[in-house]
Amino acid sequence: MNNINIPPVVKNLLIINGIFFLATLIFEQPGKQLSDYLGAHYFDSPKFRIWQPITYMFMHGSFMHLFFNMFGLFMFGGILEHKWGAKKFINFYLITGLGALALQWLVQGVEIYQVTGSFLNKEGSLLEMLADRRYNTAIYTSDQAGILYANYFIPMVGASGAIFGIMTAFAVLYPNMELMLMFIPFPIKAKYFIPIYIVIELFLGVARIQGDSVAHFAHLGGALIGFILVKLWKDKDRFYDYYE
Repeated sequence: MNNINIPPVVKNLLIINGIFFLATLIFEQPGKQLSDYLGAHYFDSPKFRIWQPITYMFMHGSFMHLFFNMFGLFMFGGILEHKWGAKKFINFYLITGLGALALQWLVQGVEIYQVTGSFLNKEGSLLEMLADRRYNTAIYTSDQAGILYANYFIPMVGASGAIFGIMTAFAVLYPNMELMLMFIPFPIKAKYFIPIYIVIELFLGVARIQGDSVAHFAHLGGALIGFILVKLWKDKDRFYDYYE
C-alpha cells in the first residue's frame, strides 16, 4: 500500500466523501436525515438550499453507492489528475457534478410541467399537502401526486455525475487502454466499455423502470459535460502545441 501513489485531489476527495458518509450514519435520526439538508433538491422545492449543488456530490445513500463511486474515482481520477494537475482536475470534477445536477433538474422540471403545466410551483398549498402526503384527488391522481412528491421532496445524492464525467474523459484521452473489471472475465478497451455503460444509463433513464430510484439522467449529464470539457481542453492543448 505504501507504493500506491494517490494524487492529492483524489486522496482528499476520497477522505471527504468518507467523512460525509460517516456523518450521515452518526447524525441520522428518524424524520431528520442529513441528506435532506445536504442532498440536492429541485431548485423550486421548499427544501432547496444554496449549498446543495456542491454538498450533494459528497453524500451517498449506502456503503455500496459510496464504494463504487470511490472505486471509479480511484481507478480513473488519479490518471487524469496526473495528466492535468490538481487545479484543472478539481475544476473538472466540480463542473461535471454541477452539469449532472443541471440535467437532472431539467428532467425534473419536465416531469413537473407534465403534471402541473408549469416548471415552477404556483400554489404554496400544493407543497404543504404533498409534504404531509396529502393531495386533492379531484385534481391529481395518486401517480401524479407521487411524481410531484418525488421531485419536490426526495433529494439527489452522490458523486456519480462527476464520476461519469471522469470515466468519459478517460475514454476520450485513453481509448485503447484495456480495463480489467471484476464482472467481465476478459480485458476490454475503454472506448468500448464506457460508451456501452453510458448507453445502458440512457436506456434505464428513458425506460423508467418501477422501483428504480437511480438518477440516470444525472449520470448522463456528468458524462455529457465531461465529454464537452475534455474535447475543448484537448483541442486547446493541440492548438498551443502547434504554435509553440
